[in-house]
Amino acid sequence: MAGIDLRSSAFNDHAPVPRTYAWEGDNTSPPLTWSGVPDDAVELVLLCEDPDAPSGTFVHWVVVGIDPRSGGAEAGQCPPGGTELVNGFGERGWGGPHPPPGDEAHRYFFHLYALSEPCALPDAPSAEQVHQAIEKRELASGTLVAVYQR
Repeated sequence: MAGIDLRSSAFNDHAPVPRTYAWEGDNTSPPLTWSGVPDDAVELVLLCEDPDAPSGTFVHWVVVGIDPRSGGAEAGQCPPGGTELVNGFGERGWGGPHPPPGDEAHRYFFHLYALSEPCALPDAPSAEQVHQAIEKRELASGTLVAVYQR
């Protein structure tokens, strides 16, 4: 399967995400750029999840319907053509890192998926629902991991 190069100018892969993007900071989505999307992709889906959350994998951001010809999103912006769904905090859009105080650093996986056809998701999907929806439609993907600790 082809790979999408997913990056952020705010942090490197497996490095700490700055506090401004965290829940207790400005709670602004980080800037993202991507390349390597297959020409036949009809939609991109973005998922940010925290598998280290005490109650199970926590969804911080889900965006569907992203224009596959786009190349990224500025900080605080929804990716072009995208529709932001409800995150684990019960709010639409980005919900920044907010691990329990004293926990080891949590990992935040930003996954960008290129799909062969649009996927349907509930308005507040779990991470598992996103993974299941893209499973048979995925043409390529890219992952960027951030860490955060309070």
